[in-house]
Amino acid sequence: MYITTKNVAFCASLALCAGVPMMAAAQDPAKEPAHVYGFGTDVSQEQLSHFTSPLPDGRGLPKGSGTVLQGEKVYMQTCVACHGANLEGGIGDRLVGGRGTLVNSDPAKAPVKTVESYWPYATTLFDYVKRAMPFNAPGSLTDDQVYAVSAYILAKGNIIPPDAVMDETSLPKVEMPNRDGFIPANR
Repeated sequence: MYITTKNVAFCASLALCAGVPMMAAAQDPAKEPAHVYGFGTDVSQEQLSHFTSPLPDGRGLPKGSGTVLQGEKVYMQTCVACHGANLEGGIGDRLVGGRGTLVNSDPAKAPVKTVESYWPYATTLFDYVKRAMPFNAPGSLTDDQVYAVSAYILAKGNIIPPDAVMDETSLPKVEMPNRDGFIPANR
C-alpha cells in the first residue's frame, strides 16, 4: 500500500473523530472513577503504599536501613544466581567494574555499563532493586533488604566503605563515580 495525502488525511480525520468521545468523557478525570472508561479499578492508599519512587536527593525513600554484611547475605540468597558470586554478571547484568570505559576513542573497546560505571545516583539503585529484583519475584524484598543489598553492591564497587550503613539519609549522599557524566535535561 502506498501512502498518499488522501490516506494521511483520512487517517488523521478518523483519529480526530475517534478522540472526540474520549475527550468529552474525560472533562474532569479527577472526578471520574476509573470504571467510567470500562477498564481498571480504583487504587487504594494501601496498594499505593508498596510503591516508592525516590528522587536523587532522597525524597520518596522509605524508612529502613541495611549494612554491607546484611546485604551480602541477601545477595547470596537472592541475587547470586543471576549476577554471579563476584557481581560479574551471568544471566543478569554485571554490577561492578567498568569505570572509565564509557568514553573512549577505541571502537573495539565496548563500554561496560554497571552500577559503578554508569548510574549517576545511588537512589536509582534502590529504586530498581525495590521494583524489579529479584527477577523471579520482583518487589518481594523488604525495604531493609533493599538498603542492605544496595550497600553491598556499592561497597563491592568501592563506592562506600565496607562498614557503611545505608538508609534514607545516607543513601542520597553517596557520590556515584559517574555522577558528573550526565548533562541534565533543561525541562
